[in-house]
Amino acid sequence: MASADASGNGNGIHIGSVQGAFAIGDHNTVTNNAAVQGAVPAVDPAHEELLQAVRTLREDLRRAVESPEVRALATELSDTEEEITGTGAAAPGRLARLRGALSDAGSVVGLLASGAAVVQAVTALLGG
Repeated sequence: MASADASGNGNGIHIGSVQGAFAIGDHNTVTNNAAVQGAVPAVDPAHEELLQAVRTLREDLRRAVESPEVRALATELSDTEEEITGTGAAAPGRLARLRGALSDAGSVVGLLASGAAVVQAVTALLGG
């Protein structure tokens, strides 16, 4: 038999504070779609394409002659990869910085097919 709640009403259910997912009653199921700490965020196809191109270009740049422009591009590629894997997307500001670094290191990027793939992906995401 149910006991009375604080107001003296024996017919009610009182739930104070809930975090996460729960179910009340027989034969219920719960699906919690909230972000789980440590879970990988979903990446949309355009950002997934950019992520793969970024990883390939980072690998190719390891064989390039180091210069300030190549170092700056490597940093932007690393930061872009981290942002996409951490949040599921690269913000417009990040994409603009990456586009600038690609332009600055144009002589090296132009020699690498992976560079062209990153340029195309960034251009598609920034809308031209």
